[in-house]
Amino acid sequence: MAYVTLEQKGSVGIITMNHPETLNALNGETLMDLSAVLDEVEANDEILAVIITGAGRAFVAGADISQMATMSAYEAKQFGALGNQIFLKVEHLTKPTIAAINGFALGGGCELAMSCDIRIASEKAKFGQPEVGLGITPGFGGTQRLPRIVGVSNAMELILTARTIKADEAKEIGLVSKVYAPEELMDKAIELANLITSQAQIAVRESKAAIRRGMQADIYTGAAYENEAFGLCFSTEDQKDAMKAFVNKEKLNGFKNR
Repeated sequence: MAYVTLEQKGSVGIITMNHPETLNALNGETLMDLSAVLDEVEANDEILAVIITGAGRAFVAGADISQMATMSAYEAKQFGALGNQIFLKVEHLTKPTIAAINGFALGGGCELAMSCDIRIASEKAKFGQPEVGLGITPGFGGTQRLPRIVGVSNAMELILTARTIKADEAKEIGLVSKVYAPEELMDKAIELANLITSQAQIAVRESKAAIRRGMQADIYTGAAYENEAFGLCFSTEDQKDAMKAFVNKEKLNGFKNR
């Protein structure tokens, strides 16, 4: 992959958007590279959690405007469908994903971050959906994920004004959960990923799936999803070992993830 790299540190996979000359702008080739890396991560049983970040001073500064400028309406619709398909693949990856947002996360970059399960940011990060200033709408899920994450009013304001916000405001409205000094960001992301990977992984994945499915459903359907996940966990060795250790006041020496 020319524009996206994958590094494995223990049980954590680190995906880096790696085309700093263009601030990691998303073109068709970059999106296909990301899709291939996601497939590689999904197939690797040794990777239990994933961090997505960017090389240089941007996370992803947006879609490649030079590529989009001459698109027809049909071509643009196909490009948007490709981006949405791949970002949905990020969202539905069975393994938890953390966006470590090191710099600009604009347009498609903000949309990529929002497709991750958890978002943490550098103090230098900047966020926005600037599309209306270019005569278009967000095209990779921004109109759908942003209101679900920060509420309709905040999403309307950001999208309809094309305003860029800094990391502290992003945290204030709930777009990111933590903000760190730039030099701390990746260490904190890896620390968070390792904490997730130290838990019972069947329970982690079932919890993620229940949250993701429930967010698209009414509360009754969501509760039914949770009930299925809850019951399934009681068929695992991890549940039996952990609860036995708890009842007997013994220390549990890790999970078997089965």
